Amino acid sequence: MIGDDPDGELVRRVGEGDPHAVETLVARKLQRMTALAQRLLGDRTEAEDVVQELFLRVWKSAASWRPGAAKFDTWMHRVAYNLCTDRLRKRREVALPETWDAPDPQPLADAGITAEQQSDAVGRALASLAPRQREAIVLTYYQELPNREAAALMGIGVDALESLLARGRRALRARLEEGDE
Repeated sequence: MIGDDPDGELVRRVGEGDPHAVETLVARKLQRMTALAQRLLGDRTEAEDVVQELFLRVWKSAASWRPGAAKFDTWMHRVAYNLCTDRLRKRREVALPETWDAPDPQPLADAGITAEQQSDAVGRALASLAPRQREAIVLTYYQELPNREAAALMGIGVDALESLLARGRRALRARLEEGDE
């Protein structure tokens, strides 16, 4: 471990061209970075493209990485976040009417909701949030970043992040309660 960065030594070895270090870094970070990109973009294929670009940048930057300003994991999150933001800006989506995908008003055949259905409902509710609220929730709850790191990634203060989180939680709760009715 270089300094207090748990990835510092591994990144140094990646920069030296150690193939085992590359494998270890990918194994350690791939699932988490893919989950971040997929949650922000809402598309598995696009998320995989972003993560591929992310690891290419890591590989190219590893030799010049100097610990100190931020932990390597925070830097990786920042690069992934920026790549996702760039893709979202480039999208030119056509606005659809609110009722284009209205749920069937009939009660479910199953009285209980499965874990998969619950996960889908949360995913849809999360996707419907304002982008900044979604980003705050994904970074804080799904990626488990401390508020200070999530706020820094988003380029805002901790108070602003907490405000986004509060509004986002309220909006999620309301959307999930709408789905129960």
